[in-house]
Amino acid sequence: MLSRHDFSVTTADCGEMALELLDQNKYDMIISDVRMPGISGIETMQEALKIKESMPILMVTAFPDIKDAVNAVKHGAVNYLEKPIDLDELLSVVSRATGLDLEKKSHIEYDLPDNVIAESAAIKHVLKEASFVAPTESRVLITGESGTGKEVVAELIHNWSDKKGLPFIKINCAAIPENLLESELFGHEKGAFTGAVAKRVGRFEEADNGTIFLDEIGEVPMPLQAKLLRILQDGTFQRVGSNAEIKTTARIIAATNRNLEEEIAKGNFREDLFYRLNIFELYLPPLRERKSDILPLATSFAQTFAGGNARFSSTVSTLLTIYDWPGNIRELKNVMERATLMSRGSIIIPEHLPNRIIKENKVSAKPDMTSATKIEDMERVLILQALRENDGNRTEAAKSLGIGRRTLQYKLKKIEDDGYSIK
Repeated sequence: MLSRHDFSVTTADCGEMALELLDQNKYDMIISDVRMPGISGIETMQEALKIKESMPILMVTAFPDIKDAVNAVKHGAVNYLEKPIDLDELLSVVSRATGLDLEKKSHIEYDLPDNVIAESAAIKHVLKEASFVAPTESRVLITGESGTGKEVVAELIHNWSDKKGLPFIKINCAAIPENLLESELFGHEKGAFTGAVAKRVGRFEEADNGTIFLDEIGEVPMPLQAKLLRILQDGTFQRVGSNAEIKTTARIIAATNRNLEEEIAKGNFREDLFYRLNIFELYLPPLRERKSDILPLATSFAQTFAGGNARFSSTVSTLLTIYDWPGNIRELKNVMERATLMSRGSIIIPEHLPNRIIKENKVSAKPDMTSATKIEDMERVLILQALRENDGNRTEAAKSLGIGRRTLQYKLKKIEDDGYSIK
């Protein structure tokens, strides 16, 4: 996490190794466990302060003990954190100890349109990387399951680049018959083939100096892959039925739901094309791996379809959060359209959802609170909802839930261990 915030981090397997490194190099801070093989964290700290008296040292441990905490601070630690570590709190401690403005350091500037929801840490990371590559000329390969929003991210990259205002041309390579795809991409001359009654400009010409988005690039047949490779190599192509070369400076963004490396091994995709397309890869995680995005997305879709008046029952919120969404955002959008139609503008209840969502969930439409598993499901939804309502502030979320902050920390750790995003 610190590396992602542009810090240079050195790790040591034990206290003895840490002291050797400290003796040989300059460091701004030490973050150390308390219980370790060999000398303890307290002993390491004491020796480190002999080498550099003013060295800020942060102690962390999975075995909370007030005596350890007092002992650590007494011997010179700037602070003492229990595992699971609250990353916001960690950043705050590091900021104070090093005198660096981490909030400013980690700030990312990009404007999200109203229809783009980004609550989870996973999708925020994708957007951060997209914002880094957008101003460059680098080609981007966006990977991930169908329905995860690859086209949306491609358009964001275009709009965050210097090509904003120029054409953004989208083409779904899987939706066009193989014998027509070349003409669709490059255009054709009159009489080039049966049915070519007039000259046609292709999508690369339409893109001009803008951006062309090649969705489902893994579906492009091998013969056409060679022609795409030529564009990537020298920026030229020919219309079908013509020998005249046409130059293009369009930026190419490609996307696929296939594992192209596996397709290369099978002989279905050119390795040289893959490496020319994959200058910068962005992986979009499926909705089941970014659970905290589900309810905000569902609410946005429902309000759009209902004209701004849409509410979920608490059970519907639980059902939506637990369901795995194999069709990802596209499936969620379709479900919300159906639900708002059936609710006729009133509150959305379980009966308005497709049967598969109710049947495949751990909780039923009418939860039986005698089940421990179902109670955990409901608790998880309430905790994540409290975090969202308090803008991620864990202290305020704990207050709203009527529990202590430390209790909330351990519950969040369990939620994260179960595969749910807590950001």
